[in-house]
Amino acid sequence: MYSPKEIAENYLNTAKSKANLPFLKALLLAVLAGMFIAFAGVASSAASATVDNPSLAKLISACVFPAGLSMVVIAGSELFTGNNLLIIGVLQKEIKLRQMFKNLVVVYIGNYIGSALVALLAFFGGTFSSFSNKLAVSAIKTAAAKSSLDFSKALVLGIACNILVCIAVWMSFAAKSAGGKIACVFFPIASFVISGFEHSVANMYYLTAGLLAKSSPEYLAAAANAGVKTDALTAFNAFIGNLLPVTIGNMIGGMVFVGVFYWLIYLRKH
Repeated sequence: MYSPKEIAENYLNTAKSKANLPFLKALLLAVLAGMFIAFAGVASSAASATVDNPSLAKLISACVFPAGLSMVVIAGSELFTGNNLLIIGVLQKEIKLRQMFKNLVVVYIGNYIGSALVALLAFFGGTFSSFSNKLAVSAIKTAAAKSSLDFSKALVLGIACNILVCIAVWMSFAAKSAGGKIACVFFPIASFVISGFEHSVANMYYLTAGLLAKSSPEYLAAAANAGVKTDALTAFNAFIGNLLPVTIGNMIGGMVFVGVFYWLIYLRKH
């Protein structure tokens, strides 16, 4: 296992590699990462859709959702939230600020493409009709709740989330085996799911899935029968009211509380 100081030193090579990725390669790797996170979102929702106890449902979701970041870490792909750690390379002057932001923009777009693609596959493939439309109801309910968040609350929940996600990525660099990396990822990711924190890439899937499900009269009627209020679930509330502040919060949490902190602790020359 690598020590925290070794992780910080080794990450500099990773930062340079990510910052120098050709556009198409970075975009395709980002599409894959978006798909991996979205597939985990589908699976975690399906696993908990028929569970009436909210606490137990969250626990079940939390045990399934880490599969997303596990795939990202093991299979190799580009995830916006994890790439916030590129700030370490900027502070160490191994990469330039514009390189970091170029990577983040390309990866963000790719992550959305991948997430939306999985949402479309689930919608048109009839996955949402599982358990007598309960999965569709779950998708609408989740997206409606996220779309109802205040800007400031979504921002704070985004900060908390990416502290844990970036810690999970950081910890994965400590392990030298696939099993070790998966174990490192599991608990921080499960913790953010149980806590109800907001992850921008996961929300790309959840919000898109909810909007798609709401567009179906059958699914919308099922949600209404279940007592789900859908007035707040609009494209504007989803993407401007939720995804925007959550993305900003994710950047603050990942860059400042993990990237900058660990740079100050292990790499900054006094």
